[in-house]
Amino acid sequence: MSADGGGRRQFFRQLVDRTLGQAADYVGDRVDGLVGRERQRLRPPGAIAEVNFLDTCYRCGNCVDVCPAKAIQHAKDESDELNGTPVIFADSQPCLVCDGLECMSACPSGALQITPRAQIRMGLAHIDHEPCLRTSGELCTECVDTCPEGERALRFDAQGAVEVIAEGCIGCGVCQWRCPSQPKAIVVLPR
Repeated sequence: MSADGGGRRQFFRQLVDRTLGQAADYVGDRVDGLVGRERQRLRPPGAIAEVNFLDTCYRCGNCVDVCPAKAIQHAKDESDELNGTPVIFADSQPCLVCDGLECMSACPSGALQITPRAQIRMGLAHIDHEPCLRTSGELCTECVDTCPEGERALRFDAQGAVEVIAEGCIGCGVCQWRCPSQPKAIVVLPR
């Protein structure tokens, strides 16, 4: 093998590394941006993955119109890509996971898929024990008592602290809505 052949091979190897490296960086930045956005909003029950949701949702408002709890709202004052998409703000009105789950069947685009209640995973509750009133000795039981999924999602552990059961939590936001501590000791983050 000549020195000249090895030089060309090295040249092409560096060229491929540089080209693919730049492409990988671009894709990585795009994915990181999508993942960051996904964590910022709670979507209605049955929502498909955020990256697909944004391309699929018609922004028609059908799910907003049929929500009996008025929990689903249009995103406003964000970006052109996000404005008009359905969101739930658990602090002001959580999803009550109503019997009919009409939002899913009202969606004409497929952005909300009909999903059995037991399989709904809008988000996951996270507990911060520091602001929790139970930590300071108060016998607050609001989040556990009002959870629509009961002990399947929230319960007290052996020490009396609130415990989130990931397999049972559907991410409706009722616990966050009812939490009396400020700042909230329990918040729901999108899955």
